[in-house]
Amino acid sequence: MGMKKQPAAIVMVLLLASASIAGYLLFQPPPAARAANVAAAPAPDLDRIQFPSGAPQLAMIQAQILPAVGIPAGDTLSARVVYDEDVTARIGVGVNGRVAAIKAAPGSPVHAGQVLAEIDSPDFGAALADLSKARADEERKRKAMERAKELVPGEAIASKDSEAAQSDLDQAHAETLRAQQRVHSINPHGDRIQGQRFSLVSPIDGVVAERSVTPALEVSPGMPAPLFVLTNPKRLWLMIDVPESMLASVRQGASVDVESDAFPNEHFKATIAQPGLVVDPNTRRVTVRARLDNPAGKLLPEMYVRSTLLQERGNAVKVPNTALVNRGVYTYVFVQSAPQQFQRRQVRMLTRGNDASYIGAGVSGGENIVTTGALLLDAEMGARTGGAP
Repeated sequence: MGMKKQPAAIVMVLLLASASIAGYLLFQPPPAARAANVAAAPAPDLDRIQFPSGAPQLAMIQAQILPAVGIPAGDTLSARVVYDEDVTARIGVGVNGRVAAIKAAPGSPVHAGQVLAEIDSPDFGAALADLSKARADEERKRKAMERAKELVPGEAIASKDSEAAQSDLDQAHAETLRAQQRVHSINPHGDRIQGQRFSLVSPIDGVVAERSVTPALEVSPGMPAPLFVLTNPKRLWLMIDVPESMLASVRQGASVDVESDAFPNEHFKATIAQPGLVVDPNTRRVTVRARLDNPAGKLLPEMYVRSTLLQERGNAVKVPNTALVNRGVYTYVFVQSAPQQFQRRQVRMLTRGNDASYIGAGVSGGENIVTTGALLLDAEMGARTGGAP
């Protein structure tokens, strides 16, 4: 009896197993659908890396927004900032005297006609006296000439006496003009005069850049330095030392990119105003003059800066060489796309310098590019991807 029940049990088990398999196959998606689901699974982005908040690696990574600039026509050149002589006035005196009052402080803005200082000068007093005497002499000789004209028709005097009176008047008038010009050269703006004291006034609108005058200082025309230097600080000249090999890149009106150690993240613009005309026999360089825009007044005369002559067309992104990662023949940079998230990009280089290089494609101006820690990011990315490039 027991032997008859075993085949029936085995048959029941087989039937249940077949039903389970049939149900599984019935509710499974077709093979094409399963392949589509596998293909739809997102592949890992091997060029992107993200750190958790507070990761120690973030302290060693710095990113900076870098603008698009002109493409350089050659190497970076040294240059010197100087006054724009077209808007600069150096004020001195034309006579000996003593400073009686100072009306302008260094760094203060001034306008044309403003009094800078008052000078007490015996020489100016003598010039005023000479003018008064010349005018008096001219008036006396004018009256003599008028009397001579009245006497000539009646032959009371000879014609030669009338001619002599006219000659004396002409000489007196010339002397008056000379005395007037002398006074005008000392006091060109006709400011109010008190005795032998005259005023030094500003001929332009600007700022007192330098002042060598002090109270009671004895002044004279032969002083080695001007009493005041007035200028417009928003307009400067840039003197660029260009080697002979780069003279073909220099043309009037060409753009120049300017950088200063005092403002490491800023670029200033200049325009070549006059190509050099003489080669220095010692350095074999030519001094090229450019007009430098300084709207914020940050750059100062006698600063040394770095200048780059730019090509006529095209833009590039200038990056420090610490931002570059070389893998074989390819070059990469890292861009911070979000907080704690960085993306690796392959770039095309235009030029390479000792400290900085120019990128022509792969990144755009205004992107947040990693300038410190690029090699760390590359190593972290390689470790997470098993060394895959």
